[in-house]
Amino acid sequence: MSDNDEHAAEYTDGESPPKLKQRFRDRSKEMLSKQAVQTKQMLSKQAVKIAKQAEEHERFINKVTHLLGVLGFGGFCFLLGARPQDIPYVYCLFYVIFVPLRWIYYRFKKWHYYLLDFCYYANTIFLVDLLFYPRNEKLFMVCFSFAEGPLAWALIVWRCSLVFSSVDKIVSVLIHLLPGLVFFTIRWWNPETFEAMRPEGTAQRATWPYVEDKSFLWTWLFLVPLVAYTLWQVLYFLIVNVLRRQRLLRDPEVMTSYRELSKKAQKANNIWWRLSGLLGDQNRLLMYIFLQGIFTVATMALTVPIFFSYELHVVFQILKVSASVWNGGSFLLEVMPRQAILKEKKKSEMQPQSSLVMENGRKLNNTVEISDS
Repeated sequence: MSDNDEHAAEYTDGESPPKLKQRFRDRSKEMLSKQAVQTKQMLSKQAVKIAKQAEEHERFINKVTHLLGVLGFGGFCFLLGARPQDIPYVYCLFYVIFVPLRWIYYRFKKWHYYLLDFCYYANTIFLVDLLFYPRNEKLFMVCFSFAEGPLAWALIVWRCSLVFSSVDKIVSVLIHLLPGLVFFTIRWWNPETFEAMRPEGTAQRATWPYVEDKSFLWTWLFLVPLVAYTLWQVLYFLIVNVLRRQRLLRDPEVMTSYRELSKKAQKANNIWWRLSGLLGDQNRLLMYIFLQGIFTVATMALTVPIFFSYELHVVFQILKVSASVWNGGSFLLEVMPRQAILKEKKKSEMQPQSSLVMENGRKLNNTVEISDS
C-alpha cells in the first residue's frame, strides 16, 4: 500500500464518504473563519495605529499654525504702527495668495459657492481700487462703505473667531477685518495719500478724501454702495438660485451661505429662523434676502459718522478686533472642549468593538483547538 493510500485509510477508517466530505467542509470553514478573525484583528490594530498617527500629525500642524498665526499677527501690528503706508500692499499680497488657495480647498469640500458671497465681491473691488485707481476719491468712499459697513459688522453679528490654530478661521477673520484697517490708514494715517490727493492750486488739506458737502457724502458713502450691493444680490440670485439650482438640488452636500445659516438657525431655533419663516417655509429664501438687505442698509448708514470722526473710527477698529478675539476665546474654551469630548466618546465606542472582535477570535481559536484535539 502506498503512502497516499495509508493517509486516505487513516481518514476513512470507520467513516462513510458523505461524513468524510462534511468533515473536510467543516475544517475548511474553521480555517476560513480563523483567517477572517486574524485579518480583522490586524486591520483593527492598523486602524488604531493610523488614528494615533493622524492625531499626532494634526496636533503638530495646529501648533505650527498657531505659531505662524501669532507671529504674523504681531508682525502686522508692528507694521501698522511703523509703516502704515505699506498696509494696502500687505492686504493685496494676502488677497492674491490666500483667496485662490481657499477656492481650491473649498472646491474640494464642496463649499466653493461661499466665494460668491458679498465679502469676496467687495474684496475684489478693494483690490481693483488699491492697485489701479488709488487716487479715485469716489471709488475710495464706496470701498470705505463696504469695508466699514457690512464686512465689519459681519465680524460681530456672525461671530467670526480669531483662532490662530485654524488657517480657515484666520482667513475668514482677515477677509472681513483687513479692508477696514486698510482704509482706516488711508483715511487718517497716510501722509503720502494726503499729498497725492491735494488739488492743484490749493493749500494742503488736513484729511483726505475731501468732502464737498453732505449730499456728496451720502451719495458716495451710501447710495452708490447700495446700488453696487443690489447688483451683487441680483447676480448672486441668478447664479446660485437659477443657473445652478439643479446642481444644488442634486447634491445636498454642496454648501451655500443660505444653506449653512438656515441649518444652524433651524437647529438653534433662534430669532433669525423665526423671522425667516414669517411668510412660510416656501419663502424663507426671500425673507433671508430681505433681512440681509436691511442689515446692509443699516450698516452702510453707520459708515457716515465713522467717516467723519477719527476718534469714533479708532473705537470701531478696537471693537472689531476685540469681538474677533473674544469669539476666538469662546471657541477655544467652550467649543473645542465639547469637540474633544465627542471625539473621545466616539473613540471609546470603537474600542469595545475592537476588543469584542479580538475576544471572538480567541473563542474561535479555542473552539478550533478543541475540535482538532
